Amino acid sequence: MLRFWKAGFVLLGFSVLYFGAVQTADAGCEIVKATNSADSKAAAARAAYANALQTAEQIRRRRGWKYVSLRPRKVTPDPFWKAVRPVVTPDMLLKPDVVTSKTYAQCWKGVVVPYVCTAGATACGN
Repeated sequence: MLRFWKAGFVLLGFSVLYFGAVQTADAGCEIVKATNSADSKAAAARAAYANALQTAEQIRRRRGWKYVSLRPRKVTPDPFWKAVRPVVTPDMLLKPDVVTSKTYAQCWKGVVVPYVCTAGATACGN
């Protein structure tokens, strides 16, 4: 009987920790997705990175956070000209992906512009 109570107590403790952490993470974070283009893959990735930083700063101001931190996050590529290219399929993506300490960028050859990249991140603050 004592084993039953110990096991129940341990499961209850883990569930409280798990659900408490999920609520805290959701309450203080947002997904950032930024797309930009350029004449080279590297320049497009840098531009998307800069856009992601600007978006994170806008989120910080809107939510009244004192600070914002970014973690890289793989997001669905977001093409500019959806009338010309509604989606980016996996076979269109140029490898390797561009991953920094703050963003995860996926790039492809554009139809209207030479190269396009979408950078993704999770922005958290307080």
